[in-house]
Amino acid sequence: MKKFVLPLSLSIAALALPAHAADAQRQAEVARLGADVMPFSLAATTHIFTKSAHGGAQRVVAKNARDTRQIRLVREHLRLMRDQFLKGDYSGPTHIHGADMPGLAALEAAKPGQMSIDYQDVKAGAELRFRSADPELVAALHQWFDAQLADHGHDAMAGPMHHDHGAMMMK
Repeated sequence: MKKFVLPLSLSIAALALPAHAADAQRQAEVARLGADVMPFSLAATTHIFTKSAHGGAQRVVAKNARDTRQIRLVREHLRLMRDQFLKGDYSGPTHIHGADMPGLAALEAAKPGQMSIDYQDVKAGAELRFRSADPELVAALHQWFDAQLADHGHDAMAGPMHHDHGAMMMK
């Protein structure tokens, strides 16, 4: 059996490229599948995921604050998502991100009333606010946010961590 030894710099580069390529490939697949579920353009919007001690917020805003079509589509979609999530229906995220998405199983298994989800119109888009007293459910929500950040790439960003004292998040 012959052994092949690569120079260290070549073997490190070879290891680094597949991860980056896999991330780009994953993000392209998520964008493709996202079009099946989200009526708005990912390229024309930004998802902002803000964690808090008791949950967090998912905000989607149009990159162009005068793009009334995208804003309307975002608002319609987030209202629908809220209604579906409150029924334990996470089929949209499952279709886009896969059934093994971190945090998703715990969110789907949450009992009615275990997590509140509020909808709010915000400038250029909409926001869903998730809140729970169950630390395991909050951890699952944070994992779910992190997975979406990775999957949406440059179309998503993390908001600052908030310590929610009743009302929460940004206006």
